[in-house]
Amino acid sequence: MIRFILTFFLIVIILLVAELSSPVQTGFVLPFTSGITHVSVWIMQAFDDQVRAQGKLIWDQVSGFAVSIEAGCNGVEAGIVLLAAMLAFPASWRHRAIGIALGLLTVQALNLIRIISLFYLGQWNQTFFEWAHLYLWQALIMLDVLLVFLVWLRWISGQHHGDRSHGLA
Repeated sequence: MIRFILTFFLIVIILLVAELSSPVQTGFVLPFTSGITHVSVWIMQAFDDQVRAQGKLIWDQVSGFAVSIEAGCNGVEAGIVLLAAMLAFPASWRHRAIGIALGLLTVQALNLIRIISLFYLGQWNQTFFEWAHLYLWQALIMLDVLLVFLVWLRWISGQHHGDRSHGLA
């Protein structure tokens, strides 16, 4: 357990420091954030044709309300925590790869819901927007990371037990 915790924190620190570096920011984080912004708007335009995106900005043409998807709002840090947990845990590389791929998709899917809900909440009530942004959604995203990790642990545990039972037959 101590090995897992130390490895987890080491990986988190390395990835967070790397994320803050200029090459990673310009080569990955900013384009990724812009992509998340545009996917959010693409989803919203299915029911709201007045929403637009540019770079990391989402705005409503009618109300003028806008949000900027900043660091911490793009899901990268949540993804780093999940990635570090799955890399630190002793599992096969196949199980890790499957868990990381599906886990990051799950985290980003919830993050899209977060961005869209906050955009409309902000147009409705700025106080509720601030509360949901700073408290509710921060906790829900990290809870999502924890739940994805726990589901993955259960899955690899079942895979491991399944491998043993096949070996006995």
